[in-house]
Amino acid sequence: AQSVTQLDSQVSVSEGVPVLLRCNYSSSFPPNLFWYVQYPNQGLQLLLKYTSGTTLVKGINGFKAEFKKSETSFHLTKASAHVSDAAEYFCAVNDTVPETAGQLNTNLLRC
Repeated sequence: AQSVTQLDSQVSVSEGVPVLLRCNYSSSFPPNLFWYVQYPNQGLQLLLKYTSGTTLVKGINGFKAEFKKSETSFHLTKASAHVSDAAEYFCAVNDTVPETAGQLNTNLLRC
């Protein structure tokens, strides 16, 4: 079984300051971890994903996330927020074992 917990339901930042959206996971097996973004009036879009290998994952629009197994975390960061980053951000986990259900959770970022 697996789950994700996003510790901040809503994050407000000013333009130009760093962004941190926290995500912790629980998984019985090595996880696949994902961040999705949904901009206003648009569909869900994959921002970045971790499957294995390099723990620091770079995504689109300057976002990155680091897989930290010891902390069971996959926090999303960006060095400098832009007004166009205002959106809902979803952290998701899926076990690497086939046929197990994943879980999705959400943060709202306001710029």
